[in-house]
Amino acid sequence: MEELVCNARRMNALLAEIATAASEQSSGVVQVDTAVHDLDQMTQQNAALVEETAAAASALNDQEQGLATKVARFKLRVGVGAGSRPRVSRHTHRH
Repeated sequence: MEELVCNARRMNALLAEIATAASEQSSGVVQVDTAVHDLDQMTQQNAALVEETAAAASALNDQEQGLATKVARFKLRVGVGAGSRPRVSRHTHRH
């Protein structure tokens, strides 16, 4: 009978350890789920930032082309001699 009680106590202790391990595993799964959710949010935010950056780069490229077109209308004629300032002439014809 004493052996039966001893085995029952060991079984009870093992079941308590299994319950503790299952609880810790469940907590770990929740933490992993939270981390995956956070990574998903960061990935979506990064994707949005990439789209915004691409749009800004495109807008800057358009502005650069417009500015280059406007600057191309001017020609500088450098005078001869020290201290002379370059004269700016503007072409009146358009392309």
